[in-house]
Amino acid sequence: MKRKQLGNDIEKVVFPLAENVKEMPHGYISFVEELKGFIKKEKLATILNVNQRMIMMYWNIGNSILTKQELEGWGAKVIDRLSADLKEAFPEETGFSPRNLKYMRKFAESWADLAIVQRIVAQIPWRSNITLLDKIKDPDLRLWYARKTIENGFGKDLLVFQIESKLHLREGNSVNNFLETLPSLDSDLAKQSFKDPYIFNFVGNASHIKERELEQKLVDHIQKFLLELGQGFAFVGRQVHLELGDSDFYLDLLFYHIKLKCYVVIELKTGKLEPGHISQLNMYMNVVNDALCGKDDNKTIGLLLVKEKDKVVAEYSLAGVNNPIGISNWENEIKKSLPENLKSSLPSIEEIENELENETEL
Repeated sequence: MKRKQLGNDIEKVVFPLAENVKEMPHGYISFVEELKGFIKKEKLATILNVNQRMIMMYWNIGNSILTKQELEGWGAKVIDRLSADLKEAFPEETGFSPRNLKYMRKFAESWADLAIVQRIVAQIPWRSNITLLDKIKDPDLRLWYARKTIENGFGKDLLVFQIESKLHLREGNSVNNFLETLPSLDSDLAKQSFKDPYIFNFVGNASHIKERELEQKLVDHIQKFLLELGQGFAFVGRQVHLELGDSDFYLDLLFYHIKLKCYVVIELKTGKLEPGHISQLNMYMNVVNDALCGKDDNKTIGLLLVKEKDKVVAEYSLAGVNNPIGISNWENEIKKSLPENLKSSLPSIEEIENELENETEL
């Protein structure tokens, strides 16, 4: 009897919320979910606003230092004194080290257009801004990576990787027939959605890797794989079964691209491109179009990833194919990672050591 009473008491304690919910008016649950979404959105906006205000403050400090040094001939030693005075005035702040003040000056000097700072650069965290300053001297290229950082939400480490792997040269560089097989607006977006080459540096030593092993490694590291694929890709499945007559086929990887509103079939090859690879991928795409696509889905796009390709062979293999297909190389390491105009702007070993020592001061 006591056990039964205890059970009733626990039920009253554990489930009062459920009972209260039952008494709530129709639409209450959806109302709460809407409020949760609104609060999360506002909290994120608050964080972003704080970052933007800090970046603008840093720009104004750097611009003031720059102006004094250019117009009144103040030397570099004034920054050490300024750092000490600002730290004394604002002991709770950690961003007024001499090193960080020099970055503020460089920041203002590198981004002279205040409108660009307000509209674009202020949306990027300070550490990522420092990365852009350290690694890229060319202002147009720096602005390109700043836009990509915002568009794709690159963190500092991922931004470093994209710069070192020359994203600006890889994006939109696949051999494809998008112009001939897709409407103009879709073909432009599709072209920019695919790269050449793709860098799978997380798969390890791939000199003798088999296709199924490569596929497994990509799935094991699906988050990194999606980051390398780019914004808009959603993973659907691997080794997707296709039944044609009395034969069974399995396409390697299936994705859905949210912006393009279409399925993307990816076939992996660890060797050299062969014309037959295009035929195989084209058949898989025909089946996906017929069996999976809904009335609101656009034409399926294929991506053939090969270890090596001859551009002429790739172009002739695509000639006359009605399905949109892109052909790209994949690599497991960054080769000749930086062009000459970027190499000179890489931080030295001493600068890297100083950054690690002063990590908390930024």
